[in-house]
Amino acid sequence: MNTASITQGHEAFTSGSAARPSDYFNLMKPRVMSLVVFTALTGLICAPADVNFVLGAASILAIAAGAGAAGALNMWYDSDIDAMMSRTRARPVPAGRVKRNDALAFGLITSLFSVLLMALAANYLAAALLAFTIAFYAFFYTMVLKRNTDQNIVIGGLSGALPPAVAWAAATGDVPFNAWLLVAVIFVWTPAHFWALALYQSSDYERAGVPMLPVTQGAKSARAHIFSYAVLTAIVGVAPAFTGLGGIVYAGAALILGSAFIYFAWRVLKSRAGDAVGHDGALYDVKVQARPARDLFAFSILYLFALFAVLLSEHLIAGIMAI
Repeated sequence: MNTASITQGHEAFTSGSAARPSDYFNLMKPRVMSLVVFTALTGLICAPADVNFVLGAASILAIAAGAGAAGALNMWYDSDIDAMMSRTRARPVPAGRVKRNDALAFGLITSLFSVLLMALAANYLAAALLAFTIAFYAFFYTMVLKRNTDQNIVIGGLSGALPPAVAWAAATGDVPFNAWLLVAVIFVWTPAHFWALALYQSSDYERAGVPMLPVTQGAKSARAHIFSYAVLTAIVGVAPAFTGLGGIVYAGAALILGSAFIYFAWRVLKSRAGDAVGHDGALYDVKVQARPARDLFAFSILYLFALFAVLLSEHLIAGIMAI
């Protein structure tokens, strides 16, 4: 690892010029937060309960704040490796716009706010699940898993999968099988999604010393793992149609989306994505041989959003018709 780049990165993320509100907002990983909020909203609407609008909105706000707090704590701890990666070096802390200690304080205060808000707006079960979700991502995944095992994203994916269950608990005070089924869909989706990114960003992870699967086991193994998880995701994605959680429209959408997910993963399996290490550009600017991995990464976001959008729509329409 280049000593000069480490020194430069350290100077960047400790300098901390005056931060703007937008810098603190970016600390919260807004793109990730938006997907978290959407899946949580789906869990809230799917839960068999009449939820007061104000309290429901407060619960979703608490989940959003919790996701943002976890992101801020992740950026605080990972600021050293973020400074070495092309994809992350412009983040507020490594770029020097927010001091590390300020990011830590912001993350801790926002975490406390989110859990207290959930306890007041909903119930202690939902608050406890939210606290666990924040702690799991910010501490167990970020501090333990990420730098020590190539299964980091598999195990750590639980934190990103839990928001629908948190919201369901906020609505009903319970977490039944269907709530955990929503968690399972996101949980099995996560590895293929992130390993596709890691395939064409592997030089970033290698430079930073992060043991992502393409770095530790090679691109060929990563491609095979991605395809296996894509098939599993397609299967689990259909499951809600058999438990009463999803209807016939959802079943059709899950089959179509799952088939497309497998197709994109098959393209990755048969490609040379990840074989040529050296990508050091923008998120979607990749070499020709790595484009199947980029395409899968992009489609995987659409897959999860569309799947939950159909489920959300079914329940909203059913609720309107029941009035």
